Amino acid sequence: MGRAAGVVSRLRDALPTAWAVTWQWVVIAVGVALAAYLVLEHATTSSVLAAAALAALLVGAVLTWSVPLAIALMATPVVFVTERLAVGGADLTVSDAALAAGFGTVVLLGSRRFSPPMRAMLWLNAIYQFSTVFTVIANPFPQNTIEWFHAWLLISGALVLGWGLGRAGYARLSMLLLLGMLGLIAAGTFATAALNALQGHGLDAVYPLWPWAMHKNAAGGALALGLFLVYARPDWLGLSRRWTVLLVCVFGAALLLTQSRQAIAGLLGALFILIIRRGAAGHALFLTVLAVPAVLLLVQSVIEQFASGNQFNSAYARLDWMREVYALWKLSPVFGHGLRYWYVHPWAHFQPPQAELEVAASAGVVGLLGFGIMWAGFVVVLWRVAPRYGAVALGAVVLRITAAQFDLFWVAAQVSVPFLVAGICLGAQALAVSTGDGQYWAPPKDARQSTAERRAAARRSKVGDRWNPRLYGNPRLYDRAYSSTPKD
Repeated sequence: MGRAAGVVSRLRDALPTAWAVTWQWVVIAVGVALAAYLVLEHATTSSVLAAAALAALLVGAVLTWSVPLAIALMATPVVFVTERLAVGGADLTVSDAALAAGFGTVVLLGSRRFSPPMRAMLWLNAIYQFSTVFTVIANPFPQNTIEWFHAWLLISGALVLGWGLGRAGYARLSMLLLLGMLGLIAAGTFATAALNALQGHGLDAVYPLWPWAMHKNAAGGALALGLFLVYARPDWLGLSRRWTVLLVCVFGAALLLTQSRQAIAGLLGALFILIIRRGAAGHALFLTVLAVPAVLLLVQSVIEQFASGNQFNSAYARLDWMREVYALWKLSPVFGHGLRYWYVHPWAHFQPPQAELEVAASAGVVGLLGFGIMWAGFVVVLWRVAPRYGAVALGAVVLRITAAQFDLFWVAAQVSVPFLVAGICLGAQALAVSTGDGQYWAPPKDARQSTAERRAAARRSKVGDRWNPRLYGNPRLYDRAYSSTPKD
């Protein structure tokens, strides 16, 4: 009781001060949201959500005078929102609009002196973009050209956005904003599951209806990423053990409710990468105990789908789609049928449910070769990055490509968010190296971070000088951004 009373007392003392500082921005946000809602001209849930996202970006624009990367910060949680914007007939997701706004802000106002790992990542994406130029030339239709730029934005744009935030000292704040949005998705998953139970649907897979309607695989992928981030808990994130345990339970339970097999497979791959990079043998045993029954359940569910004889379940449907995609690829094996060909093709009207199949059908063997080089290069580069930052970045990227072996790949938010996380990690590392803390590449003879090194890094993050103006400038602007670079 005494501890609870103390917490309540501190909150009571802090609330007036916090409200005095933030009430102006709350009024601005509400006003902008109402104006944006009227502009969208659609009295629907999706328009309200889009209006709120636009309000966040516009408030960031107002704050840019005092905080140069405010738009980029506001865009960080909004990149999860996949609702369509209904402005002037434009067919654009809120996620893409936020990503473009944040990317532009970093290009204009952020640091563009990229570190060696960051430059390598951008060049690898450029190789893939070059390999798909041929299908754009060979298949001249508007969706093909637009998707070429869109694919570049989803990877390089997200990397640059994350890089700018991490390099400016906002790594911790950016990650907390991402985790906050993931908390909303988890809450929506629980609410939808409760509604399904009341309607008598039992243990059916949950398709969250709030904060926006999501497919179970989209929600599962986001929740798997959140679980991975809090389980990894890099020392520069500054997340307490109590919050870590709570969020792992919340994200894990929500992920199980979605029953997304692809997301679970991606999460297991990411966790194994994390353990290998950090050399944590005890965690490896714990993960194995959890992974074995999870893998058995996944395999059993697939076997049951095939044994059921239902030709319309997900397993049989994917087999049919793969046969059709293979037949389609044989008609144009070198350059493919064009990016987003299913919008214009006379009979192939679906997006292939597997990453390499989609690239092969869209960009042919040439594009598939570029795709393979890009992803192999991503793994090699991030594996060589010092584990303190590279382990989380590599795990986030591996989670996405593993899940995409069983589901759609080129989807807004599902592609951009893992690369946003990787960019934040690389930007935070560049800031640390600029102050003499660490190096970009892991030592070749011992690429893994030992337990003693991780404990030493955690101690540095607790006792470091948090308000050194030489490193952080005005503490009022950077107080929440602390811990991207713990000091000795």
